[in-house]
Amino acid sequence: MVYCNTTPIIALASVDRLHLLPELFGQIRVPIAVIDECAAGGLIHVPPLFSMEWIVPGADESIEPSSILMTLDRGEQQVLAQALTYGAGWVIIDERQGRRLAEYLGLKVTGTLGLLVKAKAAGLIPSFRAEAEKMRAQGIFYHPGLIDRLASHIGEI
Repeated sequence: MVYCNTTPIIALASVDRLHLLPELFGQIRVPIAVIDECAAGGLIHVPPLFSMEWIVPGADESIEPSSILMTLDRGEQQVLAQALTYGAGWVIIDERQGRRLAEYLGLKVTGTLGLLVKAKAAGLIPSFRAEAEKMRAQGIFYHPGLIDRLASHIGEI
């Protein structure tokens, strides 16, 4: 079971790569709070998540996150609370604070750039760096040094 937060969905939508989520993980659980954040609109259009058969809306909002999660935004709170409550193989979160807390709580964490590395290894995209740079061009911030390190690690110059 994989739970996904808002930013990875927006980042993948920005370069028309949402299809990577089901291709890499099958069904993705997305809390209602995350679906609402994606539907709220912004500079990057995210297709309606309820219409995607590989999206499984998370449990109802009655799950209350513990006080340790209160420093996170509502979507991250629900991702971590539901992942802990229902058991998750992975959580997909980009924000540093959410990632650190997920790791502290014993969850396996990846982010959008990690997904791109996996997609490149699986032959689903031709270039990690090209996709990461397209996301940056769309206004999604990833530190250039992190992109460089990951690209070097997988043999892209």
